[in-house]
Amino acid sequence: MANEQNAKDNNFKDENELIDKLVGINRVAKVVKGGRRFGFAALVVVGDGKGRVGVGSGKAKEVPEAIRKATDKAKSTLIKVPLKEGRTLHHDIVGIFGAGKVNLRSAPSGTGIIAGGPMRAVFETLGIQDVVAKSIGSSNPHNMVKATMEALKFMQSPRSIASKRGKKVSEVIGKKPSAE
Repeated sequence: MANEQNAKDNNFKDENELIDKLVGINRVAKVVKGGRRFGFAALVVVGDGKGRVGVGSGKAKEVPEAIRKATDKAKSTLIKVPLKEGRTLHHDIVGIFGAGKVNLRSAPSGTGIIAGGPMRAVFETLGIQDVVAKSIGSSNPHNMVKATMEALKFMQSPRSIASKRGKKVSEVIGKKPSAE
């Protein structure tokens, strides 16, 4: 009974503890001799809420089939994103895809997710709790989500940067100047 209730929502967890979020569905019509033939395109974001996220799009003649295809594609494109304290980004970053540009900024604890609809779905499935994001340019959900994913691909933790440079984490982060 509980599984049926969860399946009715746009987001639910499956057996692998992945959260699916349906970002959008487009209906397109092809005009033929007998009338119109409709097709559907779905955009889905999948994540585990612990730092992994993927995006997929699928097209079909029926809505459920389009959603299934998009979900399968999203599961195959999962990426791992390092999170600061498991709740926000390590540093500010800009992502660009096509005409879509997004600015992602880390935020202090308690800020919440301040972002537009398509970007919000990515952050919720990723497990980020505090972030400020701004979309500049295209408001197309596909471009916004893919620009967000491009930005997240280049997110690096201080630990990984320190190991690449052969330094300690404290040397990479540095000391903030005191207000004297």
